[in-house]
Amino acid sequence: MRGFAIALCTVSLAFVLSAPPTFGQTPPAQAKPAQQPPAQAPPAQQPPKTPPPGQVAPPPAQPPAPFPQGAKIGFVNFQRVVSESADGKVSSTKIQALSKKKQDEGAQKAQQLKANQDKLAASGSVMSDAARSQLEKEIERQQVEGQRFQQDAQAELNELQQELQADFIKKVTPILQQVATEKGLHALFNAQEAGFAWVDPGLDLTSEVIKKLDSVAKPATTPKQ
Repeated sequence: MRGFAIALCTVSLAFVLSAPPTFGQTPPAQAKPAQQPPAQAPPAQQPPKTPPPGQVAPPPAQPPAPFPQGAKIGFVNFQRVVSESADGKVSSTKIQALSKKKQDEGAQKAQQLKANQDKLAASGSVMSDAARSQLEKEIERQQVEGQRFQQDAQAELNELQQELQADFIKKVTPILQQVATEKGLHALFNAQEAGFAWVDPGLDLTSEVIKKLDSVAKPATTPKQ
């Protein structure tokens, strides 16, 4: 059987450090009027059954487009692979956890620095020369330490991101090769870097890659502290 030369795209992954979601308070349930039958909801709470005037109802969800028969190329949206796959979610969680830890440590150092700065501003004029000099040196030390902490924290985050990215690439590359071989493709493109002007949606193999990647995913190990 004639073999195909499969040109796999270079996987370029970016793990986004997103802040945890903020949830609003759930409004308390409103009591129904005493004379109103339980089955009848108040008119103000009735969901509209038809779109408001001037608005068009959204079309029903369409099934995924089928892969074009005989097609020799496909593409993958790696942003979706990272955000929707089990491995990608674990990696993002690890980075967010480390980021949160460093943010908390940085905030604590900043509070300590501010406390000394406030103390110097409020009482510096009545301190002895020795006490004021000692406090000024402590403030200077905290400022230098804070700058170094920020640099070290960013370096640690970058190192973790690169480590997780390399590990993710090792896991996803065999999946890409498997999908390309099964489809008989000549090339599989990265949707973020291919620069398509138009492409048949059926060539999108992202969901298939995510499904295969999740099927071989192993239990996540505890991140190094």
